[in-house]
Amino acid sequence: MSASLDPGSRSDAPARPYRDRKRWAWLLSVAVPTIVLIGPLLMLRTGDARLLWLPVGFFYLVAPLLDLLLGEDRSNPPESAVPALEADRYYRIVCYLLVPVLWAAFIFSAWFVARHNLPWWGMVAMVLTAGSVGGFCINLGHELGHKLPALERTLARLVLAPTGYGHFSIEHNQGHHRHVATPADPASSRMGESIYSFLLREMPGALRRAWAIESARLAVNRRSAWSAHNEILQTALVTLALWAGLAVWLGPGILVFVLAASFWANFQLTSANYVEHYGLLRRRRPSGRYEPCLPRHSWNSNHVFSNWALFHLQRHSDHHAHPLRRYQSLRHFDEAPQLPTGYFGMFTLAYFPPLWRRVMDPRLLAAVGTDASRINLDPRKRAALVRQYGLADEPLEKVAENG
Repeated sequence: MSASLDPGSRSDAPARPYRDRKRWAWLLSVAVPTIVLIGPLLMLRTGDARLLWLPVGFFYLVAPLLDLLLGEDRSNPPESAVPALEADRYYRIVCYLLVPVLWAAFIFSAWFVARHNLPWWGMVAMVLTAGSVGGFCINLGHELGHKLPALERTLARLVLAPTGYGHFSIEHNQGHHRHVATPADPASSRMGESIYSFLLREMPGALRRAWAIESARLAVNRRSAWSAHNEILQTALVTLALWAGLAVWLGPGILVFVLAASFWANFQLTSANYVEHYGLLRRRRPSGRYEPCLPRHSWNSNHVFSNWALFHLQRHSDHHAHPLRRYQSLRHFDEAPQLPTGYFGMFTLAYFPPLWRRVMDPRLLAAVGTDASRINLDPRKRAALVRQYGLADEPLEKVAENG
């Protein structure tokens, strides 16, 4: 699918009645997480536990292949159509429907593991599958958590609860969006930094920053950080209620599975953060403030299948420029650096750091040039990267770093 998929939908096209050709494709965002059922149901029918790996194979092999086969869609809705798109309740209902689907898929996974005798490698497959469902939870929480209606913010906290990542909305909206593509942001990866090093910086850094932001908000209102008004604690109570309920119903041993699946789910967010801003840097002005976040500060992908499955998460530049804009209205920018494939394929690539560097480091330099002041470099590897790529270096600015 090429950029000419819908020429009339480009933002510079003459005004005319607009039809969203992707309207019904967004139902894939509801359908894809139900793939968690395929492996268990087939195993129940055949007795073959190897079939539990089918959902894992779909996410990490089939989905990247579909992105390759279907190609890219760079078409944009005309700005004149955006108000109607944003007001159309259909797009919100798709998100609302996904909340119970994800909860049911996560609980089903726990039930299946507790009630069936699985080999250890079958258990690993279920951890990865349920963790992928949890990753979809965080993606939906990302979409809903940016919106103004109280219902959507509440649903965001609810869908973040199964994997214990209720601090995400606060950290992402008020921390990451403020410091994105700077050394101060624990959720922006640096050139030369492997995803595993990034994990050790991003996960604890995100929690610390979220707690600091929420504590400061409550302090302004003269409330304790440990009060019932703390939104992080509110979501944590939902998490504890769910996990305790599963332990009572299925036995305390299920908590091992739940914790492992939750870690893998939250690692999917780490993977997304790693991919989205790798090495990109907003330059610091003489005033000490960073330049505004522009399209060039986020990696983008217009690959069709993964965008349909992830609510246009991969049109990340427009999201950072307009956080309140709903997924159906997000735009492609020609000046934004482009990923070679969608997130499903990029995650797999990131898990093999030598392959990641071989693919992404040249792409990064092609996008920003060889001026080290335009690259968010891992300080531990700065000198080696400057030598390896012949970067034009200058003394490091003293910036507040988190981690």
